[in-house]
Amino acid sequence: MKLFTPITFRNVELKNRIVMSPMCMYSAEDGVANDFHFVHYGSRAQGGAGLIIVEATGVEPRGRITNKCLGIWNDEQALALKKIVDFVHQNSESKIGIQLAHAGRKGSISAETNRQMSLEEGWETIAPSPIPFHHSERIPHELSVEEIKNLVEDFRKATKRAVDAGFDVIEIHGAHGYLIHQFLSPLSNTRTDEYGGNPENRARFLMEIVDAVNSEITERQALFVRISGTEYAENGWEITDSVELTKILKTKNVDLVDVSSGGNINGVTIPLRPSYQVPLAEDVKKISEIATGAVGLITSAEQAEEILENGQADLIFLAREMLRNPYFAVQSSWQNGDDCFYPHQYLRAKPSK
Repeated sequence: MKLFTPITFRNVELKNRIVMSPMCMYSAEDGVANDFHFVHYGSRAQGGAGLIIVEATGVEPRGRITNKCLGIWNDEQALALKKIVDFVHQNSESKIGIQLAHAGRKGSISAETNRQMSLEEGWETIAPSPIPFHHSERIPHELSVEEIKNLVEDFRKATKRAVDAGFDVIEIHGAHGYLIHQFLSPLSNTRTDEYGGNPENRARFLMEIVDAVNSEITERQALFVRISGTEYAENGWEITDSVELTKILKTKNVDLVDVSSGGNINGVTIPLRPSYQVPLAEDVKKISEIATGAVGLITSAEQAEEILENGQADLIFLAREMLRNPYFAVQSSWQNGDDCFYPHQYLRAKPSK
């Protein structure tokens, strides 16, 4: 199966095309990874995934979605993540990446109640424009140009820590209605300065972050960007915008675009069905001529293989399916007679072909 063939980005070779998609675990304290994260990510490496991407990780305290989300704005956080990276490298063939993120107006959420915390309980949310995600939430602080520049620097510093921790892939989170997406969309960005208005200006924040991240990574790391292919809203961000954006990202040494959708506009209808986002990844791949990752209700090796064989994407990002089955990769390889990493400690249990 093509699903079990290697692929290389820069000098990062993935042994197969199966990626554990970044998914928030809401289990950190002060942004620091703990034993849960060590077991959670380590088990997926033992399960044979070609690439594991650590969940959305805040580049500054306000960048977290909830009070229990990971961070990488200080050395204690980076050291805890390095423990996970070292285990994955020493005990598997998996590569491991990290998703650098900023929640923007969708931050300061209580992991316990799933509601936005008061300013006293949480923190001030920020955005390109003073427009809340939901009318019940606080109006976010509108960023000044100087504050935007400082945030770009936060992404650079976070990248440096991630590189020093040994991560193989850096993914910039530009999707799901978080801060970068908020800048991209004309529905959440009504600025009239150099960061608002036309598409080039609205993409400026992302492009400056890409340049900052590139200044810290080497040929030993690959650079991915996650985007929402569409936000399913009239006059909002559409697939045509995504295609034009990714054409520019390709010129900036972005190795792959991870194409998801939605998340920026409250109350929209998303047409959920198996592989529902795959056509978005296909459009980006074929029109922009850049490698893509497909994600969204992909639940079987056969489904993943069809996507790859049809040339719709280059990697398959699995989210909930990897929560249900950490060993998706090895079990799929048994069923199809393919080779996949298998822990030597468990060899007595490996089925014969």
